[in-house]
Amino acid sequence: MEKCIYDEKNRLSYTLGEDGYYYPDLALLEQEYEIGRFGRKHADYLKEHKYVTYMQLLNSGKLNEYLYEIDTQAKDMFERLIKKYAKMQGVTEQLKADNHMEWVGRMNNIQQAVQEIVQNKIIYA
Repeated sequence: MEKCIYDEKNRLSYTLGEDGYYYPDLALLEQEYEIGRFGRKHADYLKEHKYVTYMQLLNSGKLNEYLYEIDTQAKDMFERLIKKYAKMQGVTEQLKADNHMEWVGRMNNIQQAVQEIVQNKIIYA
């Protein structure tokens, strides 16, 4: 028996296993991206609320890339809004130097508000 064979009908190659059966030579075409917290939250949302979409992305090999794009968009929006809100509310480096605890409190409030906006606009949309 040949170690490897090629089927013209379905254009797949097969390798002979130790048990005497031929197994298709399959490889993942999906490139691995590192997914951050926003991408993981979106994946959880898809699994729970949009399972069909999640499975379509997973089966097509595009889930990782899709989650990476969502994560990147969310991070960019998060950083942009943090700067915008800090400027609007007068949270400056001078405030940080003068009253560090006040600065920390205000920045935490801004981060929580911005995180909620990002989740509503991108993660849970």
